[in-house]
Amino acid sequence: MDIATHLDMLRADGESLARAAERAGLDAEVPSCPDWRVHDLLEHLGGVHRWAAYIVGSGSVERPSREDTADLFRAPTDRDLFEWYRSTHADLLETLGTAAPDAPGWTFFEAPSTVAFWARRQAHETAVHRVDAELAAGLPSAVPTDFAADGIDELLCGFLAHARNKGAADPPLSIAVTPDDASAAWTMRIGTADRRVVRAAEPADLTVSGPAERLYLLLWNRADTTGCRLDGDLEVLSHWRESTKI
Repeated sequence: MDIATHLDMLRADGESLARAAERAGLDAEVPSCPDWRVHDLLEHLGGVHRWAAYIVGSGSVERPSREDTADLFRAPTDRDLFEWYRSTHADLLETLGTAAPDAPGWTFFEAPSTVAFWARRQAHETAVHRVDAELAAGLPSAVPTDFAADGIDELLCGFLAHARNKGAADPPLSIAVTPDDASAAWTMRIGTADRRVVRAAEPADLTVSGPAERLYLLLWNRADTTGCRLDGDLEVLSHWRESTKI
């Protein structure tokens, strides 16, 4: 997907998230995020939006320090939180939409450009948390097929290269992810010291198939296996759920 498409998704999901959060109320529990309420969700995502905008706007290729960015995560504690979130979302869209395509900046895994990285990353961050807000509000959630497939690719091929996510398994295990409605597939192998992913369906301990939307939400731990087919060792999925932290 290109930058414009990711920005369109970021815009739509941020607006939907804000509406769902208002409907649920700040004190509503977020079923998909244990110990979180809606106010925690808005504080987190608003801070992440401000952080991403700061990185893109700064032009620095170094990871920003906690000291330099601590204030970005400070949010109001009352109903002004709704307006604060909308403002952070709008500012992020403005920053990404006006940045030069080749602008320098820090990213935490490989991407065609800094703007492409953060447009994609924030689009999927917002989509997943939009689902959280809608679950809190008791609303149905949907993720477009192509966008879901793009998100699976980002999760498996992006985050698995990030140092914090180099989980291990002993004995090693593997999982193949094969959407029914997208021309893409992935196989992840978790060894005793590292993880590797290939963009292909290969023999694995567990193969998970189904609509891309269901696989996206399953892999992000936002849905159960309803609508999916599992062929192989179900303990592999249990390991994924317990060990994959973003």
